[in-house]
Amino acid sequence: MYNRKEWKHVFKLDPNKEITDEKLTTICESGTDAIMVGGTDDVTLDGVLQLLSRIRRHSVPCILEVSTMDAVTPGFDLYYIPMVLNSKDKKWMMDIQHQAVKDFGDMLPWEDVTAEGYCIMNPEAKAFSYADCELSSAEDAIAYAQMAEHLFHFPIFYLEYSGTYGDPVLVKQLKEQLNETQLFYGGGITNFAQAKEMAQYADVIVVGNALYDYFEQAIKTVAAVKEIN
Repeated sequence: MYNRKEWKHVFKLDPNKEITDEKLTTICESGTDAIMVGGTDDVTLDGVLQLLSRIRRHSVPCILEVSTMDAVTPGFDLYYIPMVLNSKDKKWMMDIQHQAVKDFGDMLPWEDVTAEGYCIMNPEAKAFSYADCELSSAEDAIAYAQMAEHLFHFPIFYLEYSGTYGDPVLVKQLKEQLNETQLFYGGGITNFAQAKEMAQYADVIVVGNALYDYFEQAIKTVAAVKEIN
């Protein structure tokens, strides 16, 4: 059995993107702590099921990050539910989640469901537009982190730069605010040095796009985290 509190590194795979069996095997056997399945564009049940069945050939824990109700399926170890704190539309904080519970509440393994307090920081990211976010300052992000821990008691606060490399100083400041809530950082990590820098402060780094653009460098991010820890 795995302990999420001990995780340091997660690879994120998009069910709408192609990945070869050879590369998927390398990812799953890289030493990463978990594989997260999720995306913004055209996430379908068929795509999620196909990717899940391929990941399940390996022993690595597998998470579904729920971005659309149509793609929710049994078979994952954990289900992460994003709650976008800097969205201007409260449906991304409450209404979508409410509908999910109405539809699936009787079937959900609640012990395997985790809420993520999300703050999306890159205005050029698809997720930023998709969730109707407003641009957050460092002070805003710190306040959201404090809310995540002290007001909502979220297990995870996820700082998402989605496609661009973020501010390590801000990540350090956020970590100083969090004791019980885990700090996840995702966005723009493409190599060993960036992974090592962010892993100094974030509890968990998430590496996603680099797997499709800089595969060999992305795999080395696991070793960067282990070097620190």
